[in-house]
Order: sequence, then structure tokens, then C-alpha cells
Amino acid sequence: MTSMAAVKYRRGELHEFQAAGQAFIYLVSAGAIFALDDAATAVLRRLGRQEMSHDELVDALVGHGHARADAEELIGELRYVRGIVSDVVTPAPAVGPTSPPADFPLQALVLNITNQCNLACTYCYEFGADKIATPEGKPKYMTLDTATASVDFLLAQSAGREAVHITFFGGETLMNFKLLRQVVEYAREQVAMQGRAIGFSLTTNATLLTDEIIEFLADNDIGVTVSMDGPPDLQDLRRVDKRGRGTYRIIEPKLRKLLARKRNRLVTARVTLTEGVTDVIRIYRHLKDDLGFDEVGFAPVTNSGAQAYALDDRGMTDVVAEFHKLADEWLEYALRGERHGFSNVSETIGELIQGANKSHPCGAGIGLLGVSPSGDLSPCHRFTDADTHTLGHVSSGVDTAKREDFLARGHVSAKYECQTCWARPLCAGGCHHEAFVRYGDTGHANLHYCDWIRQWTDTCLRIYGAVSAQNPQFLERLAARKAPQ
Repeated sequence: MTSMAAVKYRRGELHEFQAAGQAFIYLVSAGAIFALDDAATAVLRRLGRQEMSHDELVDALVGHGHARADAEELIGELRYVRGIVSDVVTPAPAVGPTSPPADFPLQALVLNITNQCNLACTYCYEFGADKIATPEGKPKYMTLDTATASVDFLLAQSAGREAVHITFFGGETLMNFKLLRQVVEYAREQVAMQGRAIGFSLTTNATLLTDEIIEFLADNDIGVTVSMDGPPDLQDLRRVDKRGRGTYRIIEPKLRKLLARKRNRLVTARVTLTEGVTDVIRIYRHLKDDLGFDEVGFAPVTNSGAQAYALDDRGMTDVVAEFHKLADEWLEYALRGERHGFSNVSETIGELIQGANKSHPCGAGIGLLGVSPSGDLSPCHRFTDADTHTLGHVSSGVDTAKREDFLARGHVSAKYECQTCWARPLCAGGCHHEAFVRYGDTGHANLHYCDWIRQWTDTCLRIYGAVSAQNPQFLERLAARKAPQ
């Protein structure tokens, strides 16, 4: 047996950061955050330069003012959380399974109740130049039979879950509002008989909102995400109808009615950033302050890199700079105990609170599946009607072999470039659909965003650290809001 004195320690896989005058580490193996005192910080930095024996570590901590017993305790804690590691004492953990169990219960379905849209947005991933969908010869609208079979499938495959969720999607979702209404009524009846709960949300371009629809959404507590790119000049640049006309003038009065009737629901705007649409702060101010959205989230356009609307390096640099300004604002609000509306920060902070340590970038193919108008299953809504990505059908169930193949390739341990990245617990390589469009492989890491993701993750870690040090009650309230109901 090797004595403790002979053990050589080295620093574990971690990311150091400072917030509110306090040193922190983000432990990659655990997806966890720890505040450090001066002694622990000094020891970890020394270990970053050279290995040290147990006795050398104890002596170093004693030299920084620790009692010997306290030094032994701190070393034990650092070993336990893998802040420090040794081949003898803390061997590398075994690689986890590459896919969840075959009976992993579903939590959510995205019902693409139509693959038709009344707009012709020039960057659309579903209908644009980089589309992967193959809808030819397939139903354009989901039928009631397919929809009720989808609800039955969700309830049968979600055994053990007290609550499930359905998101309505398109095309343009509201082109099949009649079915949406029927699905809500049917699903509520079914969960009531089982003593369970269900939530609903939808994504829309807002052009087809009516007073009747707005009232129905409010009465049924249906969350709404509006795809919108900002004030008139930016909204109308690429979000156009089939005659090339801008859409802002159509949706603005409808949105004001929707937002006036939101009650307790969150109404969110989802912005697609493209060449020429990078003025993040101006977009945010208009959507949040002028129109009244609760949350505004931003995402760079999904594309193969060859499209004219793609963000180039300069565009991404501008976006990141604006993101950081809004992130500073989010922190100011949090320290006052107030809620901001920049969801790119809120979502990351929520994952940090939960100690996210992802095997896969998202729940696609695991707790979530997409359903096409024909009833075909796919990993998520972005793969709807793409024949090469079908994972089964609501009438026959999941094709286990196909799902396991998708998940095995998408597992973070299968992505070589991710193995040395400290941000992988939150990123896990990035969006499966983005990877397929850019690289032709759903399991490929989104390498074109790696530097940006690391920079953004570091920013959110610093925000988390500052709030945990100066207003921890805010994080507690945020955690309570994000906890499963």
C-alpha cells in the first residue's frame, strides 16, 4: 500500500475565475463551483506548476496560516471534489454510458402540427438553402388522429413523471390552430384521468394572432415564444412574406395585444442574429422595453457557412461585445434582487445552479422528441420531416437502434475536441442540428463556436460568483422558479 507521504498530487481539471474579489474554481469533472480562500488558491496555483507530495501540500498550507489539522481537512476536500488528483488516490473515473437506458422516460414532445408557413424568411433552416427536411409527398398538416396518438405516446413513454410538456411548432404553428385547440383539450382530459399535469407552449411568427387566439392562450396558460428580430428595419430585413414584404407592421399591434394579456405566463422573443442584424442592445431595448416581452434570447443563425446572411468573425465579435454589456446589466439587476430579461444569461445561470454536467448538448432524443405532421419521430423539431433522421413513429414507437446510434455519436465523450475543453459540462459539443448543417454529422462538435462558448461561459461563471457572494438569495429564488413543478 502506498503511504500518503509518497503520493504525488497535481491540479485537477478546473477553470479558475474571480468574482467580487473572491477566487473561485469551476470543477469540470463535477460541473460544480467552489469559492476558495487565499491558501487554497495559492496551493492550486503551485500545483499548476509542479506536482507536490501530501506532506509538501500540508506544509504549504501551514505556511499560509492553516493549522495542520485544517490543512489535512482541506486536502481531503480538494481530493474529494477532484480539485487535486493523484493516479494512486483518485484514479480517473470510468467513462459513463454513451446513451441513456432504453426505457428512459420522455418528458416533452414538440408537435410540428404543420410544415407550412405563411412567411419566406430568407435564413429559414426548414425551408432555406441549408434545409435538411424532405417534406415532399408528406402531409402538410397534422391530423387529429395523429395528434391524439402523439399525446397517448407521450403519456405512455413518460411513466414515472408527474408532469409532461407539449410544445406546438411549425412551419407556422397558428396555421393549424384548430388542431392546437383540440390537442390541448384532449391532453388535459388524459392527464386528469391519470392524476398528472401537463404544460403547453408554442412558437409563432405572430402574424396570425387574433383576439380569439390570444384569449385562448391566456385562458390555458400556454407559454409563447415569438420569432422576431427586432425593430422594423431589422425585422423586415429577412423576416418577410412570400412577396418579399416586411412583417413588422403586421405583427406589432398583435404583439401589443398578446403582451397585454399575458397574465402569469412568460412571453419570450427569440432573435436570430444574421449579417446586418447584430445590434443586440438596440434589439433588446425594443423587444423588452418598447414592446414588453418578459425575456429576450439571441442565437446566431444556423447555416453551412456559405450563405450571405452568415455571421462572419467581425459580426460575431460585435455580437459578443454587446452580449457582455447586457450581461453586466443582468448582474446589476440581480444584485438589486431584480429580474432582467436577457435569457442567454438566465439560462446559463440556471444550469450552473443545477450543477449541469451534460452527456449531450440538450434533451434531443432523450427526454424530448419531435413529431412531424405524419407522426414520424425525430430527435427534435429541427430534424422534422428529414428522412435520414427519423427515429420511429408515434404508432409504432421509438426505433431503439437508431436512437442509440444518434445518442452514441452525440455523447460528449465521443467528440475528441471536447475532451480538453473545460466548458464541456455546459456545452457538450453544441447543437446536433448545427453540427449536421455545418459538418454533415450530428455528433460533430460545433468547433466554429468554441472560443465564443468558452468566453461566454467564463462571463456567466463570474456573474454567478458575484451574485453568490453578494446576493445569494437571488440565486435561491431563481432556482425555485426553475425547479420542476
